[in-house]
Amino acid sequence: MTTFAAVLSARLRDDPGQPLVTFYDDATGERVELSVTTYANWVAKAASLLVEELDLERGDTLRLDLPAHWLGPVFLGAAWTAGLAVTDADDPDVVVCGPDELHRWAARADDLPVLACSLLPMGVRFAEPVPPGVHDVGVEIWSQPDSFIPWDPTTPDDVATAFGGVAVSQQELWSAAAAGTLVPSGGRLLSVANPASPPGIATFAQPLEKSGSLILVTHAERERLEATYATERATARFPA
Repeated sequence: MTTFAAVLSARLRDDPGQPLVTFYDDATGERVELSVTTYANWVAKAASLLVEELDLERGDTLRLDLPAHWLGPVFLGAAWTAGLAVTDADDPDVVVCGPDELHRWAARADDLPVLACSLLPMGVRFAEPVPPGVHDVGVEIWSQPDSFIPWDPTTPDDVATAFGGVAVSQQELWSAAAAGTLVPSGGRLLSVANPASPPGIATFAQPLEKSGSLILVTHAERERLEATYATERATARFPA
């Protein structure tokens, strides 16, 4: 498998109802579980928002300025579906941020599209209106279709990530995921790493490629992590 679209299509064909991303926020008590099918629907909506509403094109760059959250893998998938490169640069073509970084990026809303995620349960809108020019993901994503077919499909050579100026193609990303050792085939990886960060990308890519799943936990003490590991029948953890 050399593109995100190919990897996700294989999962949809083989195990559409299996959990793919399970998210725990122990500070709020929130638990969200996305099956492969539900995840694919979210990715399609987010990709449509990026391409059809905001006119992003294959080869553009996306900055994911989110904490550890289930929307991180959603927008990773949306970017890779649309052929966008996920970057940590300060001059992206579009940015997706959470509430803590909202005002920083809102100041640049005249120069680039800014999508803000409330990070409230179920991906709902902000409780208060977002600043002018900012797109509230919790408002705009729900009207997008559950399927997305790019008019300019991605290729294995398209850049998937560009962190620290180092470009990694989709082929390189998924080849590395297939060879990775974070999780065995069909396994469940419990992780506290942000999947939208450079070291955390593999914690999502490897379970997706290996017919496994990610259990993403945030704001949890050691004892709670151990309990979640047992409850969710995890088979590996990151960090180990």
